[in-house]
Amino acid sequence: MEALRRLQGENRQGSRCRIGCGAGFSSDRLGPAVDLVAEGGLDWLVLECIGERTMAFGHRDRRRDPGAGYNPLLEPRMRTLLPLCRRHGTRLLSNMGVANPRRAAERTVEIARELGLQGLTVAWLEGDDVTGLVGPETPLAEGGTVGERENRLLAANAYLGIEHLLPALTTGADVVLTGRVADPSLFLAPLVLRFGWESHDWERLAGGTLVGHLLECGMQVTGGYFADPGRKEVPDLARCGYPIAEVAADGSAVVTKLERAGGLVSTETVKEQLLYEVQDPAAYITPDVIADFSKVVIEPDGPDRVGVRGAAGRPRPERLKVTLAFDGGYLGEAGVSYAGINALARAELAREILRERLTRIHGLHCPLRFDLIGVDSLHGTAGVAPVRTEDVRLRVACRSPRREEVELVLWETEAMLTCGPAGGGGFRGRIAESVSTASCFVPRDAVHCRVEVLEA
Repeated sequence: MEALRRLQGENRQGSRCRIGCGAGFSSDRLGPAVDLVAEGGLDWLVLECIGERTMAFGHRDRRRDPGAGYNPLLEPRMRTLLPLCRRHGTRLLSNMGVANPRRAAERTVEIARELGLQGLTVAWLEGDDVTGLVGPETPLAEGGTVGERENRLLAANAYLGIEHLLPALTTGADVVLTGRVADPSLFLAPLVLRFGWESHDWERLAGGTLVGHLLECGMQVTGGYFADPGRKEVPDLARCGYPIAEVAADGSAVVTKLERAGGLVSTETVKEQLLYEVQDPAAYITPDVIADFSKVVIEPDGPDRVGVRGAAGRPRPERLKVTLAFDGGYLGEAGVSYAGINALARAELAREILRERLTRIHGLHCPLRFDLIGVDSLHGTAGVAPVRTEDVRLRVACRSPRREEVELVLWETEAMLTCGPAGGGGFRGRIAESVSTASCFVPRDAVHCRVEVLEA
């Protein structure tokens, strides 16, 4: 099989592995990922698409429809990227499986067949769903227990690491799809496969984890999240590119981007991403290694090229972190606008009327929030007139386990169009289901995974 022959060639020592990030969250852009595959000479393209709430919403969707629960953008991404990846010899790895990796893999194979990509293989990994290991007495990392939460537990997903992911990669599949895997592990596993790093080689595992952490958020390291007009300028941000790492067998790497892509890779962008969501740079805990970034060397290596090296590591933890998803009830949001002379005073009066009606007259006890928003948006001259007109939008938001309470908030807000101060207009309201999350830990050896390969 072509994929297996390519895999055997990947285990060579000495040469660099080129790995790119084609998504840093569930709804990230597709175009720059296309450019990476077409022009980047990548060995691997990784799409990191799960956040804690994303995972929870995946479980919610799968409960409604057993065929759902994977990333809703999987189809357009696969239709665009699969032919390119095959043409350029790039393997694709992603956690777009979310709460339903099996169905994500099946759909990917269906798309490959529709595109005429015969022989394309897709491996899927499951085992991160550890709901069966969690009970009412399970202690939460934030304090208390699962049973003390007032909302219903939807699911629990462990952050898998390379020990769980490598069996899927070693199948040689062209595409590997997973559920919850620790973000840097998605990048570390291809490096371990490529260079044959040992499971206890903490220094190299820490170096690969550093690479994964720098790439996992996509454009954050190429200037997107870095940009701050007047303080930190980034060129051509509308065409910002995704990052690439050129990784050596010793774990050192160069972070860069496509030359023609917009954005910026500098020591400053790398330093900001290095510290992003890291509580202790000397003890960054992952399923694979406890990494020490405190003495990492970051140095220029040419235009839009930054070298990184010097991560240290200690043995991995014996427990795996778990994200718990709870039913968060209903979120309601409603708004009404006031414009012209004395708009702020009218909006303030409307706010107090709503506060009194909802809390004192109707006796609602659910969390409520009132905001006054606006500068210049309602009049036809907005953004054009030399003098800004006055306008204010009253926004009301609430959360409740009872939909009827949320509907009442929207009803009362809309009634302000005639029952409240003069000049109210532009009502908008919506209700959405919500989730909440918490964390716990489970023993590593209690988590068991399964890999299956499908062929187009």
